[in-house]
Amino acid sequence: MKNTLLRVNDAIYLTCIWVAGLAITVMALIIPWGIFARYVLGSGAGWPEPVSIMLMVLFTFIGAAASYRAGAHMAVTTFTDRLPDHWQPTISVLVQLLMAVICLFMTIWGIKLCIATWNQFMSTLPTLRVGVTYAPIPIGGFLSLIFILERLFFGDQSHRRAVNFELLEDSKEAV
Repeated sequence: MKNTLLRVNDAIYLTCIWVAGLAITVMALIIPWGIFARYVLGSGAGWPEPVSIMLMVLFTFIGAAASYRAGAHMAVTTFTDRLPDHWQPTISVLVQLLMAVICLFMTIWGIKLCIATWNQFMSTLPTLRVGVTYAPIPIGGFLSLIFILERLFFGDQSHRRAVNFELLEDSKEAV
């Protein structure tokens, strides 16, 4: 059961990385097009800026979930590092529980925000519902919550993936 859950989380993690990577790549292509259209063609397109902003929001919330699982998310440990060693496990669990509360808040209230703004449309992109633009908030919160629960129940998985890839490479060479 544990291995199945970890493999599912591996797939979710890789999907987060790909979504975040594609979002930043597309954003990096859209912004120069907007500049080119405005200053070279003389007619600024109205869509590059709002689409880039939405992609940045997607990158931020989905990428934050992936970076949390990878152990690369920002953490300020100045205070907790100075506490006695025997408190460290308790503090670590407390931090994970507080993170879970924040992610649960993001998920629940993010869904409510999406529902509340579903019937509104963006002025710059009149066919796009405002609720869709807020969707990365609850999705990112839910994905982060999955990775927090994984860390609480199965421990830190940030280094496990590299080991699995090495084992896969070793098994391919043996065949």
